[in-house]
Formats: sequence, C-alpha cells, structure tokens
Amino acid sequence: MSLRPTLETRRATPTMEGAGVKLHRAFGFQDPSELDPFLLFDDFRNERPQDFEKGFPWHPHRGIETITYVLEGTVEHSDSLGNTGNLGAGDVQWMTAGSGIMHQEMPRGNAKGQMHGFQLWGNLPSSQKMTAPRYQDVTSADIPEIIEDDGTRVRVITGDFWGKTGPVDGIAADPQYLDVTVPAGVKKTFPVDTYRRAFAYVFQGAGAFADASAPSGVLLEKEVAGQELNIRDLSGDRTLIRFGTGDEVTVQAGPEGMRFLLISGAPIDEPVAWHGPIVMNTRAELERAFAELRNGTFIAPAH
Repeated sequence: MSLRPTLETRRATPTMEGAGVKLHRAFGFQDPSELDPFLLFDDFRNERPQDFEKGFPWHPHRGIETITYVLEGTVEHSDSLGNTGNLGAGDVQWMTAGSGIMHQEMPRGNAKGQMHGFQLWGNLPSSQKMTAPRYQDVTSADIPEIIEDDGTRVRVITGDFWGKTGPVDGIAADPQYLDVTVPAGVKKTFPVDTYRRAFAYVFQGAGAFADASAPSGVLLEKEVAGQELNIRDLSGDRTLIRFGTGDEVTVQAGPEGMRFLLISGAPIDEPVAWHGPIVMNTRAELERAFAELRNGTFIAPAH
C-alpha cells in the first residue's frame, strides 16, 4: 500500500453567488486539471437567513454534473423540464445537465434559521456532454452508513467502500463520495483507488493528514510516540486537502474529532472550455451554447 502525499492544504475563500448567497469556495474557476474530473466545490453555510434566502434563481447548465448535499435546512429546486422538489437534511441530488437545463435552487433554513450544504461540479466527457438531462434524488435514509468499532462513521453517497455501495450510479467519472466522521484521537486509514484524483474537505473539528513526503508522516509519528499533536498542525474547518498519487489516505483526528468529505474520481483528461455554468471542450462549442441561450434554442425539446 502507498500513502498519498499531501500536495496542498488551503482554506476555502469567502465569495458570493446566485442572488447574493454568501458561501466559501474551496476550488473553482482556476486550473481545471488540478482536480479533474471535478471543477468546483462550494460550502454554503450560514446562520442568518438574509445571507442565503435569495438563493440561486433561474440559470443554465450544460456539459457538467452538479452534486448537492444538504446537511441542515432544505433546498427547493425546480427546472425547465417541469421537475420540482425539496432536498432535506442528509439528502443528495445528482443532476446531470448534459445538453442543457435551466434550473433554480432556493435554500431554506431549519427551525433555527441555519442552512448548510455543499455543491460539487463534475465535468462530463465529450461523448456525454450533449446527453439528455437527468436527476438522481436520494433521501438521507437511502444512504448507507458504516460504523466501525472505533466509532468511525462513513456515509457512502456514491461508489463502493468497505462493502457498501452508494445509491447514486451511472456517473461519468465513476466517483467515490464519502462523508467521514473520525472520533477524537482516532487514527484511521482509508483506501482510495490509485488511478483517481482525490481531495478531502474538513468541515467539523480538525485532524492531521499523514504526508508521504515526510518519513512515516511526521505528524502521525508524534501520536505514535505518545505526544499530543500541535493544534497548529491540524487541518480544521473549511480546509481543502489535495492529494497526490497513492492508494490510501491516513488521518489522525484532533481532540474534538473531525468530519470531512473524501471525494475521488477518474480524470477525464480532455480540453476544457469554461465560462460560468457551461463547460465544453472547445471555444466554438461554448460560443454555440451562449448563442442558443440568446435565441431560445438552448433547451432541447422533449421527445
């Protein structure tokens, strides 16, 4: 087994999207090859309704998939195909935009006015960019959860992991999307397919990820020697960890435990032409998409 090196650790940055939703962006609109097949990751978490209630009004997508995972509150959604619905706490929506869709997403807080969720954009290969749009809505109850003897918990949203298979299927990048909780002081190793790009996103507590570039992972050596990890060594809330090549990730949870997403997918390795919510392979395809938006032919007629 080979430990994946930590290529980069960085904090998500505050930004604003939609009609004024305050959120934190871990990556997006930079180098699309960094985490290919993933393009963008947003953490929308607010305690005040005025920071999110205007939502994400009608907007287009083409050539990508959007993955929305709600932890607190609800998200009301509707689209140009006539679909409507609500995503509640623990629910997931995997939308394949394909040839084109117009939709809107309106966050609604819980009883305390709090809202928390994530949105990940996955690229589509050229062969699937113009497929028919589709949705997979998955309720929290349908997401399998693994509970280990040491208290580690893993929700398997998509992919195969420790004998469980996530309910979302038929995704171009064949991704693995895990919601992982590691109790305080526990050291844990998670397998990740060697041929996938992978990242972790910490959103509760803190922990240290072992780095293959340091002998045996210097931070974890401290734990083995019975020393306390320095809190400054830990990756905390709203931290992205980008991994290099290998087939496992090892983490040591800090004094409050930690919760993070562990996401990986097979690279597409194709040219990317990207503007806003539309991602194609060439500039000509991108210009055609915006021309169709202007002349009203962006949405393919239903068959």
